[in-house]
Parts: sequence; structure tokens; C-alpha cells
Amino acid sequence: MKKKFIVDGMSCSACSAAVERVTSRIDGVTSSEVNLLAKTLVCECGRDVDTDLIVQAVKKAGFTATPIKEKNAVPEQEKKTEQQGTPVKQRLIISAVFLLILMYFSMGHMLGLPIPGFFEGTDNAVQFSFLQFLLTLPVMYVNRKFYFVGFKALKNRAPNMDTLVAIGSSAAIIYGTISVFAIGYGAGHGDSELVSRYASNLYFESGAMILTLVTVGKFFEERSKNKTGDVIRKLIELSPETALVIRDGEPVQIPAEDIAVGDILVIKPGARIPVDGVVTEGSSTVDESALTGESLPVEKTEGSTVMSASINNSGYFRMRATKVGSDTTLARIIELVEDAGASKAPIARLADKVSGVFVPVVMGIAFVTAVIWLLLGKGIEFALTAGISVLVISCPCALGLATPVAITVATGRCAGEGILIKSAQALEVLHSVDTVVIDKTGTVTTGKPAVTDVIPAGIDKQELVRLAASVESGSEHPLASAICGYAENVELYEIEDFSAAPGKGISCKINGDKIYGGTAVYMRENRIDTAALEDKAGELSGEGKTVMYFGKNGELIGIIAVSDEIKPDSESAIRSLRENDIDVIMLTGDNKAAADALGKRLGITNTISEVLPVDKGRIISELQAQGRRVAMVGDGINDAIALMGADVGIAIGAGTDIAIDSADIVLMKNSLADVDKAIKLSKKTIRNIKQNLFWAFFYNSIGIPVAAGALYPAFGLLLSPMIGAAAMSFSSVFVVTNALRLYKTKIK
Repeated sequence: MKKKFIVDGMSCSACSAAVERVTSRIDGVTSSEVNLLAKTLVCECGRDVDTDLIVQAVKKAGFTATPIKEKNAVPEQEKKTEQQGTPVKQRLIISAVFLLILMYFSMGHMLGLPIPGFFEGTDNAVQFSFLQFLLTLPVMYVNRKFYFVGFKALKNRAPNMDTLVAIGSSAAIIYGTISVFAIGYGAGHGDSELVSRYASNLYFESGAMILTLVTVGKFFEERSKNKTGDVIRKLIELSPETALVIRDGEPVQIPAEDIAVGDILVIKPGARIPVDGVVTEGSSTVDESALTGESLPVEKTEGSTVMSASINNSGYFRMRATKVGSDTTLARIIELVEDAGASKAPIARLADKVSGVFVPVVMGIAFVTAVIWLLLGKGIEFALTAGISVLVISCPCALGLATPVAITVATGRCAGEGILIKSAQALEVLHSVDTVVIDKTGTVTTGKPAVTDVIPAGIDKQELVRLAASVESGSEHPLASAICGYAENVELYEIEDFSAAPGKGISCKINGDKIYGGTAVYMRENRIDTAALEDKAGELSGEGKTVMYFGKNGELIGIIAVSDEIKPDSESAIRSLRENDIDVIMLTGDNKAAADALGKRLGITNTISEVLPVDKGRIISELQAQGRRVAMVGDGINDAIALMGADVGIAIGAGTDIAIDSADIVLMKNSLADVDKAIKLSKKTIRNIKQNLFWAFFYNSIGIPVAAGALYPAFGLLLSPMIGAAAMSFSSVFVVTNALRLYKTKIK
């Protein structure tokens, strides 16, 4: 089972790596995944694993974990995320105000700005240095989180980004404080050289600038990351707070969370449907675009199913609740989007491995850098500058955010299109798919037979339809339903003496005439000659259509062809897949002639016919054995084995339970075109993640040597800690902003 937690105190991938490390060591925990973006921990463990044990393990690592007990705990989490933005903003404002004043007094004289005489010159160095010390204290206080979290993580032997910031700023401020005492000592003993040397290298502004610039980065990072939850927040807002429920024969308004299975609800025009259910009275059109992405309204009559969060357009109807609370379609969608964002793609493992050792290595590099410069004869100020720059320019945040922010944005973007992706792994694997296997019925076709051709023989066409529909009205066969549906506006004859020959045909009497309907064999058994229309019937059969013969009093009166209609967008979707070098294979239980005919119409050259559901999984395995990366597309019921065996299982179905359980991706629109959309989005997401990881690795590979002074011998350049802090903040903001571009990417 899965146990979920909200984890507070994490600031970078080193933090998430530490949480994963301590929780995965617990007996009974088989896997542990942290989403740095959502601040969540998901542990796969046995039922006997105590939740408190996981909480305590996280606490020992320096963080706090709060269990998420309900599936619908999303609103609390979202509110919490929003509330975290206010302290960061306040910290930024206070830090910026005091930093500007500090910079004015510490560097204003370099720019020719007027400085009060009380703070100028060697004689006033004590006041000058002490003022800077006082102005730095508020910046340190409002950003004390860096010290509490950073040094606690160091104590727990799990140093993180906060540790780097804490050590870097502390080193600068401690050196500045020592300088204040040195200035006081020099002034008291008449050592003007000592006073002048330390007064020009106080470092208070560097320490305050480091804290402020990192806070600037955190502020913009939080704002950008909050945008990634927009889809989830919008989905949550779709659920109405109240509903009209029949109580003692009268509609009563109650909180939506109090609706129980079996309750009868009144849905007025313009109202949003609060739960899943079945229409029991009335009719209307319902807007399901928020869930499926389908813009056209859907007709709902008695017996139709309706989904939570959809909108009743104009009619009035009553419905019986069948799924409530966390079982509704809306709740399931929110859970799927959450789970996908919380899971990790295989591409993220590299960043995780690096992050686990990143901070300790950086601390070691900073220490070695300072020692080397001291051994080379540089002063302590030079060595300290280089060491602090190495600490603050390093950015494990960018590494940690590179993958999860892109995954969260992409899955949220897909959810808005009615494409539900269950895991980050599925999203990543999808980009490498080279073979798409599609089931025919309900996937390529509508799954509902319809009349395509009516060929009369010695009788009026309308009369043929009337006689055929009348005789078929006594049958429950799907083909009979297709003919009756075709003749829905035709007044049928009354029938007598109805009889059926299973697998062959049916007969009855109409106004004393004997009417037959069925196969050619059935006609011949009843001495009806079919030769006149056999060529036409063969032509229609070759097109994948099912032909039914009809006779009257021993004479052939015509044939009617029925076919499972191709969905309007199937042909264009298959063409688009093939244009992108993806091999499309169709599986069907139909005979070879019908399958080949349909494949030809769709542009599919590889069709596998007469396949039983149990054989589909074997076919998927055989394709994989050839080295192919296979996606299986089906309706999620008879294709369950194949869906689970494929590299990526894609279920076409309006959120059915079996589809959600067996597939990695669920297409709410029932449209094959969304398979192409999902693959294209996957490719763009992986490209985005690779860009983020490249930037994070490239930034640190270049930034750390420059900060350590690699350019100083040749060019005399030494990076200021302030510039290093600004660069670190920019790195995180760049990664998050780059991922947010996926919101606007076109996936059609």
C-alpha cells in the first residue's frame, strides 16, 4: 500500500535525497519517492509499517512529515502552498530595505554619494563598521530559516542548499564581526594601518547580499512553482459546495460532501453536477469539457450516466448518485494528476544520484579552494572570498527541480486536454514508443454497428427498411438494433409468429406474409434464391461490412449492410502517427477480409485478425521481443492483459474503473487523436527536462571552477560572492520558467 506525507523544510534535491534515504531504510518500506516541487513523500510499504515510524525517520533527517490521510486532502495542501508565499515576500521586502541602506553606507562613497561625516574616514571607522553590523542583523533575523535548516541538516549529516547559504553568509558575517573588533582594537591603540585594512574589507554587505539574493530567487521560484498547480486548483474549484437532494419528497440544499450513494439529486439548468450518477428523470445536454476536453455538449436522457463537475446546460433532470466523495470521476482525475506529479521518471535518477553527494563535495571544494589560495600566499580576505563564492554559486535546487516541475506541468497540461497520465515513468517511456497497437472495436470504430447500405430487389427501398425493421424488432442482436435505429422514424408493422434460428436468422408473419431476415445460408434453407444480389453482397463484405438478406413469401426482397462505423478522427490520427515514423498495427477479432478492408481504408498496412482477448498479450510480448517499444491502445476491458503488458498502456474510455486500473494513460474523450497528442507532449516534455538538466549540470560545471578562482591566474578575475548568489538564484528560476513553457506548447 501507499502512504503519503507532506514534508516541510526541503529546499533542494539534497534534502529530498536525504528523506528518501532515511525512509527507504525502514523495514517494510519497499520504495520511497519524494517530489521536491509538491513537497510530498510517497512510501510503498506493507500495512504493518507504522506511519509514526516514517514520520520520526523524516524528523531525524531534519524535516517534518504530516500524513495525508484522505484522497481529497488536496485542498489543504494547495492552501498550504499558497500560504507559504507570504513569509517569503515579507522576508524579501525587509531584506531588500536593509540591504539598500547597508549598500549605501558601505559603498556610497565609491559612487560619490553624500555620506554623513560621522561615518567617514579612519577616525570614524568604528561607527562605520558597527553601523554595517547593525544593518546586517535584521537581514539575518528574517532569513534565520537558512541557518536553522542548514545547520540542522549539517548536524544530521545531510547538508543541503540551505547549508551552503548558511555557511557562506555566516563566514562573511563572522569575518565582518571580527573586523569590527580589529578596528576597535586598532583605533584604541593608534594602529591606523590595522584600522584602514579591516575597514575596507568588512564583508557585511556580502553576507546580507547572499541572503537577500537567495531570497529573491526563492520568491520567484515559489511563484513559478505555484503556477504548476493551476490545473489541480481549477479542477478542485469545479466541485460545487452544495447540492439539491430529495428529502421526504422535497428538494433540500445540503453540503456536497454529505451526498450518499443512492441519493436522488435535482439538477437545475446551469448547475454543476456534484457527483457521478445516472439520470432517473428528465433530459438535457451536459457540458463535460472540463473533464474530457470535448467542447460539444452531450445529450443526456433517462438512464444516461453523468459525471461530477460537468455542467447542465438547459434542461431539468433528476439523477441518482452512484459515486461520491473520493470515488467520483473528478476526484479520480485529481488523484491521477497528483500521483503523476509525485512519481519520478527514470531520467530523474541521474540527478538524484548526483544530488546525494553534491553538497558535501561542494563544501569540500570550498574548503580546499580557501586552503590552496592561503598556501599560495594570498591573504585571508582573498581565500575567504573564493571559498564563499564556491559555496553560494552551487545550486542543487536546479538539479532537484529539473524533472519534477516539467512532469507536473506536462501532466497538468494533459489533464486539461482530457489525457490522464498516471505516472512520470509512463510519460517518459511514451516519447520512445515506435509501435502503436490499436484494438478495433471501440478504439478505431465507435463500437456501435450502423446501417451503411440498403439494396432493394423488386421492392421500394422504404418498404424494405420498414419490413426489415419490423422483423428485427423482435430480436436483441446488435445488428437488429442497428437496423431498428436506422428506421427510428418509420412506423413498424405488427408481427406474429416470431421465431429465431440462432446464428442464422429470424422470421415472422406481417399481414399474413412470411418475412425472413438473416444469412444467405438461412435464405437458401427457406428456398429463397440469393443469386441476384450475391455479387453486391460479396463486394460489401470485402469492405468489412456485415450483410443481411431479407425475403418475403419465398422471394428475395433485398440486402442491408451493417458496419461498425469508423470514428471521425481515427483516419487522421493514424495518418499523423505514421507521418511521425510510428508503426501502427490493428488487432481485431474480425475475419481477415474484413480486417484488411478496414485497414486499407485507414491506411494501416499491418492488421492482425481473428485474435482472441487472451492472445493480445502474447502478440504484445512478441513485438517487444523484436526490440520494439510498444504502446497498446484499447478500451480497457477485453484489452486489459495487453494494456498491462505493453510498455505503455493507453485506455480509450470515459474514465471507466477497469481502464484506469489497467492502463498507464486514460483518454477521456474516446478519441484516437489524443494518442498522437500524448506522444507529442511526451517528446516535448523529455526535451524540456533534458534542457533543464543540461543547464543545471553545465551551470555548476562552469560556475564552481570560476568561483574557485580558475580565471584569476590568467585574467585576474575573482568572482564576488554577491554575483555567485545572484547566479544561483537565477539558475533555479531559469529551470522552473523553462518548464512552465509547456503550459503554452501546442500538442495538436
